[in-house]
Amino acid sequence: MAESLPKDAIVVVTKADIAKPDQVLEQLSVTSQLEAAAWFPVSGRTGDGVDPLVAHLRARLPLGPKFYPDEMVTDVPDPFWVAELVREQLLAVARQELPHSIATRVTEWEWPRIRCEILVERESQKAMVIGKGGENLKKAGTAVRRQLPEGAFVELFVKVEKNWQRRPESVAELGY
Repeated sequence: MAESLPKDAIVVVTKADIAKPDQVLEQLSVTSQLEAAAWFPVSGRTGDGVDPLVAHLRARLPLGPKFYPDEMVTDVPDPFWVAELVREQLLAVARQELPHSIATRVTEWEWPRIRCEILVERESQKAMVIGKGGENLKKAGTAVRRQLPEGAFVELFVKVEKNWQRRPESVAELGY
């Protein structure tokens, strides 16, 4: 196995937060037999070990050409970015409850007022997205507003659009 690794390969042992310290050490010991340049135990959930890994990777990345001006934050239109931000926050707030088949789209953009629809395929999914007493929508909306410039007002609406994933025109309209 060691022969197949490049000389500058690194080993990342994940889920270090759920393993016992002796299990992590055991994995590092086993992987130390690989001829790697470095080993890192990390936890994506807690972030432990991520900073040293990122620092190691950054130090070894070659500089490349600039593809975008310094002031350009993203290469996607603002409405698409906000819609994805809403989806990300909903998934973070509702965790396991929420179907990953939800989609989001900005339907109105009159700064500072933004209206965003959250699409689900079934009526039963609508209640999951909204949450008890609107809790999921409220938490997600608050998290979204924190990431937007001050004064932004984001309205979130949940809409049932049956089988949107199976219709190519719906998928294309959403930018996927």
